[in-house]
Amino acid sequence: MTLAAASADTGDTAWLLAATALVLLMTPGLALFYGGMVRTKSVLNMLMMSFVSIALVTVVWLAAGYSLAFGEDAAGGLIGGLEHVGMSDLGPDSVQGTVPTVLFATFQLTFAIITAALVSGAVADRAKFAAWLVFVPVWALLVYVPVAHWVWGPGGWILERLGALDFAGGLPVEIVSGASGLALCLVLGPRMGFKKDAMRPHNLPMVMLGAGLLWFGWFGFNAGSALGANGLAAAAFLNTLTAGCTGLLGWLFVEQKRDGHPTTLGAASGAVAGLVAITPSCGSVSLLGALIVGLAAGVVCSYAVSWKFKLNYDDSLDVVGVHLVGGVIGTLLIGVFAVESMTGGAEGLLYGGGLAQLGKQLLAVVVVAAYAFGVTYGIGRLIDATMGLRATEEQEQTGLDLTVHAETAYDHGVLGHGAPVSSSVVSPAQKVTPQA
Repeated sequence: MTLAAASADTGDTAWLLAATALVLLMTPGLALFYGGMVRTKSVLNMLMMSFVSIALVTVVWLAAGYSLAFGEDAAGGLIGGLEHVGMSDLGPDSVQGTVPTVLFATFQLTFAIITAALVSGAVADRAKFAAWLVFVPVWALLVYVPVAHWVWGPGGWILERLGALDFAGGLPVEIVSGASGLALCLVLGPRMGFKKDAMRPHNLPMVMLGAGLLWFGWFGFNAGSALGANGLAAAAFLNTLTAGCTGLLGWLFVEQKRDGHPTTLGAASGAVAGLVAITPSCGSVSLLGALIVGLAAGVVCSYAVSWKFKLNYDDSLDVVGVHLVGGVIGTLLIGVFAVESMTGGAEGLLYGGGLAQLGKQLLAVVVVAAYAFGVTYGIGRLIDATMGLRATEEQEQTGLDLTVHAETAYDHGVLGHGAPVSSSVVSPAQKVTPQA
């Protein structure tokens, strides 16, 4: 959190405007990534869970989220104040560092949006959509907002008291989404047919397109976190590209050695794993460090996605295996590979910093993961007890697209529950049964 300046810098403002748009694009990219990974009967529901998160989190963030996350500390490093509720006292002339405060708030909003959307991957195919509409705003206020204040807010205990480093969101985005996804999928229980039926991605080109959009947006995510058009942003940009590449290669290497063939899903997942891991460390490690961080994430996460079958938790789209595990790897490796030229002071174990920074990173990981898991589990249980969190067996069997949204993704020309657009256009012989 930088101190206010007299006026905004036009170059920094222009870059952050672009970065904000890039990060917002990541949520539609995630929708395509997730949408391609589910079966045909739940594609639209998966897309809807991401898109509706944009609307829900935006309203909550503008109402109170920004103030509680980035307002002046009001509770010993745990939460911000209420001075900016409803974005009060913030106009076009307000400045945060070298950029307009309203732009800084919007940039941070896009982080909150995609974090909520990420959680949906753990509960794909079986979460009640109405329950998701309730879960997202409550979760954003009780889980994401406090952790964002701890890590980035003025007086936040992780930032200013513990001294752990997180440049662009390993703790509040990656670890929070992964731990929250684990909690929610435990509340819901496994999908029908878990470990028995094949639940392969239905559209791999869609997955690759989504991964490409995520990678593109990630440059705004990481380089934008420098909050200026400067050398640190450039270094974070290159580190992001590098880690995505080594993550992709690491995952494919494991697939080739383990399974005998590299896959497109593995390429997409490996790139995302590398990008996840470099998110907290892109502003702390050298180019060599970025190479190793991405490679480590690609290799470890390629094994971690199979843990759900051994431990019997149904993390549908591998939020735990990629985002939680990748976030932990990237956050911890700051304590190993941090260099003073990037951090301005702190150094990792390999650069003479000893174990101190690694210990700080580990404590931050444990506390954030435990908090996100515990509070999310409580929210999930409460919603489940009051309105029900899981779709009915019939809805899950038939598919949420048709039963919840009255639409199907691939039966073109047919509306609702099979009613034709026009009898003159669609004959009875042309009608098709929605795919299961």
